[in-house]
Amino acid sequence: MNTGKVDVLLGLQWGDEGKGKVVDVLTPKYDVVARFQGGPNAGHTLEFEGEKYVLRSIPSGIFQGGKVNIIGNGVVLAPDLFMGEAQDLEKSGHPLKERLHISKKAHLIMPTHRILDRAYEAAKDKNKVGTTGKGIGPTYTDKVSRNGLRVGDILENFDAKYAAHKERHMQMLKALGWTDFEGFEETEKKWLEGIEYMRQFHIVDSEHEINNVLRSGKSILCEGAQGTMLDVDFGSYPFVTSSNTVCAGACTGLGIGPNKIGNVYGIMKAYCTRVGAGPFPTELFDETGKLIRDLGHEYGAVTGRERRCGWCDLVQLRYSIMVNGVTELIMMKSDVLDGFDTIKACVAYKLADGSETTELPYEIDNVTPVYKEFKGWKTDMTKFTSEDQFPEEFKAYVKFLEEFLETPIKVISIGPDRAQTIVRK
Repeated sequence: MNTGKVDVLLGLQWGDEGKGKVVDVLTPKYDVVARFQGGPNAGHTLEFEGEKYVLRSIPSGIFQGGKVNIIGNGVVLAPDLFMGEAQDLEKSGHPLKERLHISKKAHLIMPTHRILDRAYEAAKDKNKVGTTGKGIGPTYTDKVSRNGLRVGDILENFDAKYAAHKERHMQMLKALGWTDFEGFEETEKKWLEGIEYMRQFHIVDSEHEINNVLRSGKSILCEGAQGTMLDVDFGSYPFVTSSNTVCAGACTGLGIGPNKIGNVYGIMKAYCTRVGAGPFPTELFDETGKLIRDLGHEYGAVTGRERRCGWCDLVQLRYSIMVNGVTELIMMKSDVLDGFDTIKACVAYKLADGSETTELPYEIDNVTPVYKEFKGWKTDMTKFTSEDQFPEEFKAYVKFLEEFLETPIKVISIGPDRAQTIVRK
């Protein structure tokens, strides 16, 4: 165990890489699990013992006995959605109130943020970003423009603070000419119930708590949401989220010094997916893309939206490994490719001027992927329990990935269940 160290776990593609399952597999080694950014727009799906759970705001370490789970200051929280999620977990026998701590500095997603989200997206017309409409973007906008409402504000004089923020949003909506407030009163009522519910939890100065944990020699696993290519600085801008999904986001989203970070676990799929609008160089529009979607059940955990599917993009992955300082790779959903005759991986981009590059360019919407082909392994790997059982073709594919990406693949997932995970020697 990394004594007094922080390890970070994050997605290297466009989100949906399978982070929830991996956190659940890794958490037994850690004392604390902390979520450092994002909001309830991304769902982490966990399956074990015949049950399926989708976590949106609560860290995935919540199922591991008495571990403390922290929602960090970099997260934006919707009290009504949080309440629904937490109550479902409590019903299934997971006592949250003693295990889950919430940062006072985390920002609150207000009901009016959701309406602003819809209004802004409608105003963009053809240039829609493909937001989930959960109010994440407007909440982060308020945060950056120094107008945010935070979790710590619920502890005193909350009604007046809430009314002032709501009034400001109503003026903004009026200026946008927005008139659709259907269901708002019901949402607001539920939201205010969520505020009351949140008051029952440990609301903490999380940066002090986290650093005290480290001082006492304990270990923390930081959990990111979404993926590197959705990072507001390094992703496929403007088709990105509003927070830093990269490793540096763990420092700002939890109050950790960069010198405290140990291992950085980068999670990738054996292929690639994307939800919503934006460039996606290796996207497949043919039967193969459809087959990957069906075999991989590639539909959003929260939204149910069809995910766009394509081959693994090693140019993009190498970039993500670089900006995150990834030390170990974890490859998910290898089993989805079990039946294919040929597997492809993008090893370079052809640019508009005909030249080739292996570095991710500023614009990736007009690049053509250059593929390397591999012989498929045509073997059902879902029952395997050791890497010795892997077919030679799969071993060759993994070896190539490790050499091209210059990073070891330490864990390979061959199915959705906790047990379908091979840790390599």
